[in-house]
Amino acid sequence: MSKFFIDRPIFACVVSILIVLIGITAISQLPVAQYPSVAPPSININSTYAGASAETLQNTVTSIIEQQLNGIDNLLYITSTSSASGLSTITLYFEPGTNPDTAQVQVQNKLQLAIPALPQIVQQAGVTVTKATRNYLMFFTLSTPDGSMDEISLGNYIASNVLDPIRRVPGVGEANQFGTENAMRVWMNPQKLYSYNMTANDVINAIGAQNIQIPLGQLGDRPFVKGQQLNITLQGRSTLSTPKQFGNIILRVNPDGSRVYLRDVANVALGGLDYSTRARTNGYPSSAVAIKLTPTANAVATADAIHAKVTQLSKFFPPGVKVDYPLDQSAFVRISVREVIKTLLIAIFLVFCVMYLFLQSMRTTLIPTIVVPVALMGTFTVMKAFGFSINVLTLFGMVLAIGILVDDAIVVVENVERLMREEGLSPREASIKAMEQITGALVGISLVLTAVFIPMAFFGGSVGGDLQAVFPVVGRIHVIFHLFGPDPDPSLVRGHS
Repeated sequence: MSKFFIDRPIFACVVSILIVLIGITAISQLPVAQYPSVAPPSININSTYAGASAETLQNTVTSIIEQQLNGIDNLLYITSTSSASGLSTITLYFEPGTNPDTAQVQVQNKLQLAIPALPQIVQQAGVTVTKATRNYLMFFTLSTPDGSMDEISLGNYIASNVLDPIRRVPGVGEANQFGTENAMRVWMNPQKLYSYNMTANDVINAIGAQNIQIPLGQLGDRPFVKGQQLNITLQGRSTLSTPKQFGNIILRVNPDGSRVYLRDVANVALGGLDYSTRARTNGYPSSAVAIKLTPTANAVATADAIHAKVTQLSKFFPPGVKVDYPLDQSAFVRISVREVIKTLLIAIFLVFCVMYLFLQSMRTTLIPTIVVPVALMGTFTVMKAFGFSINVLTLFGMVLAIGILVDDAIVVVENVERLMREEGLSPREASIKAMEQITGALVGISLVLTAVFIPMAFFGGSVGGDLQAVFPVVGRIHVIFHLFGPDPDPSLVRGHS
């Protein structure tokens, strides 16, 4: 193989250029993160049952959904929480390597079987299925230091004008609001309800029956009457929107003609939808948005896109509204990756200096130095093919690989120089003879230096699972080792062939 490329230098140059170009293309598409994703893919199911206790939520919502989630492919285990605030969260964890999109579709299909058995209020509020990482990428808040807007007004503005554009940003898996939006609050008086011989269900039913949009049809619709000239769409009363309109809801008409209105048994006011969370920024009332990434998103690119979208939306913010970013994990990712890249460049520079110091030839020194970026570009291509990301560990692996690469390059260059000096061979003949002499040694050196990492493939969990996925031969050796070893564990060989 070495003689093939020595005899065809132009072909070798073309291959090197293609490797560099493909590697540059792969760099722009590789996700950037601080650490590799070793946690199993997860899908979240969120639902809300306003006013329900944790026990009621568990019995009527969480357990009903969990019963329908059996039989999903590659499902490892399920965790769930039911809080006293009425929020139910179910998280499904899948085996590493599972496609999150396929898992989300299967979860949604199973969820549809449970929807009819859920309370009507939960169905109206909606049950959401999201694929996102567990940790938050960033928080941003809206506040008014001049006090022109309170936290409910800010939360209502975020829910109406900010959340949906942020959720459409590529890479955003989930955007949660920490705050509340406007809602019509009906505070019922138990004593007045008792005096009128009424219950809370009577109030709920009356509100649901009278706060609806009723289509009234058209005037002059087909079939037309002879001489008909007008066709008018009739519009009736829309849904209620003010406390006075809600207060005029009729709860009951007594036999004597008197009426019981909602305002007689409750205090109706415009307030917040939920008071379980409060946000403060530098002591000022605010409303916050927390963002999670999709499993395959680029943290840095997603953070930049969110900053750009918020800047674009800020042109339409009410006067006095200020944007703050209390937490932004992309900053730590940038710092970590920047430091490792700096180490990578220092390693290349030191390699150049050391080789020039000992070889005392600029031409001879440039040969191994040029090989380093070509090999790194090829590494990025392989990383893209196997779904790796640019993170601290992969970049440090490149630093180690540079040492192995330079060792091999120095051995080749020194042997070629020796043959040219001692035997008087031409550069081409010396290169061919040198490779014939040391090819086996170079392969042995590389195998010995990389063999130290092979035992990690025999570890279970996330340590060895990724290596076995990349190197299936190692995975098969792992299976054979346990089959012929004492007390084989069937769980260790599951999923291998």
